[in-house]
Amino acid sequence: MPASRRTLFVTTALPYANGPFHIGHIMEYIQADIWVRHRRMRGDDVHFVSADDAHGAPIMLKAEGLGVTPQALVARIAATRPKHLDGFLVSFDHWHSTDSPENVELVQDIYRRLDAAGLVATRTIEQFYDPVKGMFLPDRYIKGTCPKCGAKDQYGDACENCSSTYAPTDLVDPYSTLTGAKPELRHSEHLFFRISAPEVVAFLERWTAEPSPGQALQPEVLNKIREWLGGGESGAAGKLADWDISRDAPYFGIPVPGHPGKYFYVWLDAPIGYLASLKAHLRGRGIDFETFLGRDDVEQIHFIGKDIIYFHTLFWPAVLRFAGKPYRVPDNVHVHGFITFSGEKMSKSRGTGISPDVYLDLGLDPEWLRYYLAAKLNDRVEDLDFNPDDFVARVNADLVGKYVNIASRAATFITRHFDGRLAYSDDERRHLVEGAVGAATLAVERYQARQYSQVVREAMAIADRVNEAFDDAKPWLLAKEPARHTELQAVCSRAIFGFKLISVLLAPILPATASRVARELFGLDRDFAWSDAGELPARISPYRHLMTRIDPRQVDALIEGPKAAEPGAVPPPAQTSAAPAAPAAATAPSESGSAAGGAPTVAIDDFAKIDLRIARIVAAESVEGADKLLKLTLDVGEGRHRTVFAGIKAAYDPATLVGRLTPMVANLAARKMKFGLSEGMVLAASGEGPGLYLLAPDDGAQPGMRVK
Repeated sequence: MPASRRTLFVTTALPYANGPFHIGHIMEYIQADIWVRHRRMRGDDVHFVSADDAHGAPIMLKAEGLGVTPQALVARIAATRPKHLDGFLVSFDHWHSTDSPENVELVQDIYRRLDAAGLVATRTIEQFYDPVKGMFLPDRYIKGTCPKCGAKDQYGDACENCSSTYAPTDLVDPYSTLTGAKPELRHSEHLFFRISAPEVVAFLERWTAEPSPGQALQPEVLNKIREWLGGGESGAAGKLADWDISRDAPYFGIPVPGHPGKYFYVWLDAPIGYLASLKAHLRGRGIDFETFLGRDDVEQIHFIGKDIIYFHTLFWPAVLRFAGKPYRVPDNVHVHGFITFSGEKMSKSRGTGISPDVYLDLGLDPEWLRYYLAAKLNDRVEDLDFNPDDFVARVNADLVGKYVNIASRAATFITRHFDGRLAYSDDERRHLVEGAVGAATLAVERYQARQYSQVVREAMAIADRVNEAFDDAKPWLLAKEPARHTELQAVCSRAIFGFKLISVLLAPILPATASRVARELFGLDRDFAWSDAGELPARISPYRHLMTRIDPRQVDALIEGPKAAEPGAVPPPAQTSAAPAAPAAATAPSESGSAAGGAPTVAIDDFAKIDLRIARIVAAESVEGADKLLKLTLDVGEGRHRTVFAGIKAAYDPATLVGRLTPMVANLAARKMKFGLSEGMVLAASGEGPGLYLLAPDDGAQPGMRVK
């Protein structure tokens, strides 16, 4: 599947730095990340960057209300970003801020170029001014009675009751939302970008019809743009209003050169933040920014939501085109819809929605959400609905019931009977490779076109065929007949190859799982490349549990919101919480009799209260300041990890424990220790003499299995 190497500069819309990410941000980042990861797997050179949109009146006013500087507020918000970006496996190369030296330099340079080209005009406008606050008021800080329907307390740009739009000066009985004062009309000199200039309109008509050779805007986007441009007919210049690019002090933004007390409107400097982030990123790699932008082979791609089409398909390309080289217009702008919750617009006040913060705090697997969104994303500007029941059903049926199920069943036979060796006949080799290459080639087209739902659908169709063939062959019966073990090896080898193919196809969507499959099962020293889809593996290592099912209670907690994410508030699937991990001493025998070893006899109902589960030790380390304890990180098949402090330091080197399976008591009350919260108890045997021995299950046991 050879292809020429592409160089890509990819961005997502900049989130406003007055609050943490919401689920709409995460959806956009995941959509872009899947596209970027696929291009990287194909060998492309991708520069994936974004930044905080840090300027504007809302940030200035919020910071003032909190008693901090705008810079301090932005830094506070920026500190929350890594949790969500890392948590949802989003692979940005660099995250920057529009309140940066790079952005100041680029914004002022672009402004000077536009001014020199005669595309900046100075005009006096009339605006509402708050005499108490001492500032001109943005539209959203003015309320009054709608001039169309008479509804009270409507904003200065649109009525929420009748959906009419109007100028703030049209409001009846306007007032400032900041102080309640009646605003005064005052005059102020502003700077305008002349987007209505004939040469600008002519350029936009050409660019929107074909952003770059072979590229096209989505039909829904192009239709909307043609409305704004007046259908592309002569006289269309009158359809576009020149763009006010300045604001008066006080304002948190970038100063306009040569105009004291004036600042650039946030919507001018925000998209230039893409370039500022790229510049900072390239500097870290020793690449000259202007040289990079000037290369003919560089493609500039933006992922945005449908609410900001106007800025990204009219103002932004026009600004770049008339600023001149090295600035370059986008090669494409990919637009997506909003995310809804069970058919309704997400709303905190109505309790309809999901929080990325709560999702991660509850320990839900980020790949569950990545897969669910991918299964619904396409190249249209359509809203995507998150339905809790559908989320649980789709992930459990597809990822666990179909995909992971292949490896968990077939790998056991291969490692148990054939020491991990795979085998194929010559005819099988040719047939399998041809089929895999065909599937991968089709998936390349799907990913490039952002038709992720079709990639998912086709991958699950492959999983269905693999599972059906495996079940029809009845390998559990073949395993009982040594004379048919060659047939058994072939059946399982075909299934394992099918699993590998699906893993490669879904790697951009499930990067962590695919990485584990590549390294742990197939023994690669790297993650999958796209070309691996057509490579037949020769052997596998023992299978290790990859993914657990979603417990509906976890999704109930997600919907409940922040309170559900508090420690101990909601039990995870196996009834959580924890207890000291060191082995407990036996109690004295009771008068009514005792079991062997002196422990009191218990009824079966008492034993049934203990939730024993198989756990895999994901990590083990010494605890500073503790002579006997090791800190264990355990996978109990819940979609999250538990921490347990175990008194086994004298018996085990932590490095030898990683990967081992051991039973644990999963439903003991959590115990807050000096070193942290212990969330369970691992089981170990000991006697009168020295020695302490962790228990271990037989081959085939998996994390989360109940010990009965």
